[in-house]
Amino acid sequence: MNSYFNSFGEYLNYELNYSDKTCKTYTQALKEYEQFLEDNHYCFLKINADIANGYKAYLINQAYESKTASLYLSAVRTFYNYLVEIKEIDNNPFLTIKNPKVVKKLPNFLNHSEVKNMFGDLKEKSDLDVRNDFIVEFLYASGLRVSELCNIKLSDMNTHQGNVKVMGKGNKERIVFYKAIDEDLFHQYLDKARINILNGLSSDYLLVSKTGKLTARSVEKIVKKYALEKNVKSKVTPHTLRHTFATDLLNEGADIRSVGEMLGHESLSTTQIYTHVTADRLKQVYKNTHPRNKNNT
Repeated sequence: MNSYFNSFGEYLNYELNYSDKTCKTYTQALKEYEQFLEDNHYCFLKINADIANGYKAYLINQAYESKTASLYLSAVRTFYNYLVEIKEIDNNPFLTIKNPKVVKKLPNFLNHSEVKNMFGDLKEKSDLDVRNDFIVEFLYASGLRVSELCNIKLSDMNTHQGNVKVMGKGNKERIVFYKAIDEDLFHQYLDKARINILNGLSSDYLLVSKTGKLTARSVEKIVKKYALEKNVKSKVTPHTLRHTFATDLLNEGADIRSVGEMLGHESLSTTQIYTHVTADRLKQVYKNTHPRNKNNT
């Protein structure tokens, strides 16, 4: 079976052009599937729909989250598509097996007081402090994914219009606005701190470190540390700021379709999860402020 796994890995890489991360996840999923086969004394080339459905039940019983179970099933389904393609089997037994329904978690976002705490003054700050302030404000002002922010080049920015051209998921280009960022902070980073951090090095990228381009992992660490230093209790990541951006826009009256476009969502259904957040907030406001309702709590 290992030889098939190895050739399947090459198939994912070169035929389907999957990312290294996805290939690694699929390999991990197949190891779990192999354990299932060994425990039940099944031959991987002699699987029927009942056994395939049994594997789905096995994943659920292993207490995997629905998202992980779905990913693992997708990996095995793709593996059997590969076996059909190379004519080792006639039919894919996993084609009729539906993935578990993925339970969408409500996004973690910051409230207004937490957002206010995240942004400090610029007095007597090092160049790296200015850069870190800039990162946090830019993420909140734009709603960008951390990978999108890290890949921005200076040539992508239109400083007169206050927007930037970004490449999102699926290599889809969109225009994102960042005018909400503090103007003094913007210029202090771009005109001074960025240049000092590079210290003679050359870089086309907006975000830089002392060795050049700043990585997404580094930005994640910066944001987490930044939030701790500001005594923000919530778990804060770059994605938290993206969620906060979307939630605050909707709470201030932005329409969901426009917010989805700014976030780079392909489907409106992806953005709709934020309406649950805003609905919960409105429900709480009603509960706390309506005269009659306050007497019934």
